[in-house]
Amino acid sequence: MDVSKTRSSFYRRLYVAWLIDSGTACNVPALMSATGMPRRTAQDTLTALADLDIDCFFSQQSGERNNAGHYLIRSWGPIDPHWVTANLQQIKNTLGYP
Repeated sequence: MDVSKTRSSFYRRLYVAWLIDSGTACNVPALMSATGMPRRTAQDTLTALADLDIDCFFSQQSGERNNAGHYLIRSWGPIDPHWVTANLQQIKNTLGYP
């Protein structure tokens, strides 16, 4: 089944938000490892979360330099995170993620 770019982009954003919110992958290298995404795609996806009104921010570690820290989801906006959790396997299958 062919998946539209719109659906795959939407699912990718939901999955990245879920990975961050669940504590599974809270920085770019961890997102790359969990999904197989190239660095640029992971970074672009993080930026695009705001398009869905998902409030994601970077928490800098105290006293650290060079972007040492992690991402946090403050609000899922209009997205139901319980739906994402309940449909996680479908999302991963659609995206071809492990």
